Amino acid sequence: MAEPFVDIHCHLLPGIDDGARNLTESLTMARMAVAEGMTTVVCTPHQAGAFSDNRGSAIRSAVDALRNELAREGIPLEILPGGDVRIESELVKDLISGEILSLGDHRRHVLLELPHELYFPLEGLHSELKAEGITGILSHPERNQGILDRPSVVKPLVELGVLMQITAGSLVGTFGETIQKFSEDLLCKGLVHFISTDAHSPKRRRPLMRRAFDRAVELVGTDMATALCCRNPCAVADGREVQGGLQAKPSRSLKSWFSRRGAA
Repeated sequence: MAEPFVDIHCHLLPGIDDGARNLTESLTMARMAVAEGMTTVVCTPHQAGAFSDNRGSAIRSAVDALRNELAREGIPLEILPGGDVRIESELVKDLISGEILSLGDHRRHVLLELPHELYFPLEGLHSELKAEGITGILSHPERNQGILDRPSVVKPLVELGVLMQITAGSLVGTFGETIQKFSEDLLCKGLVHFISTDAHSPKRRRPLMRRAFDRAVELVGTDMATALCCRNPCAVADGREVQGGLQAKPSRSLKSWFSRRGAA
């Protein structure tokens, strides 16, 4: 793999949410990320919902402090501020004010998290964000129970312009066979724009990308796998546009997870 990995969903900041508990864990995770071939990580602590106290200014300060520690330790990892944002009614207003963070703090992309147990329509939010020049990236749709129950909701969202980010561990069986097969099918149907680690710890849900990249290569080829793990997330980290919509499909086809669920 010639191009470096970029991770746009990682709970790397110490002691701010349910991710790294302290600086030692953050530094260990950073070293693991570098060993995997990552050069850039967008730090995305949970915002809103149960983590409503995680405001933009606090996250920016935490990123600055960790950046200094990385430099002191000689760890060659660029980190940027962001948030893993629970969808709430004031989301767009708080994005505009800077209390809720866009990825890389560029006000181009925002990582959106649904409640894990349910799905609700996102078309209205997408329109609100689009009016502000912001694109929503839905985090780990393959792990949302509402979407697992109604997989047909994904394609219309992608066609509308919502971007999809699946978790690296989902592709390699970390969350079980059902989620793995659904992730593979989303990938093979051209419904994925990013693969990210959603890492929380050096021991569980680690900042590992290479096995998922290798699996993506098997399923959709090297060029698409590189786009999902390297080029598209790099564009987000830089504040550049990512091409939305359906992605190119490989010649290989899997028995459709969607068809097994009775969905198109």
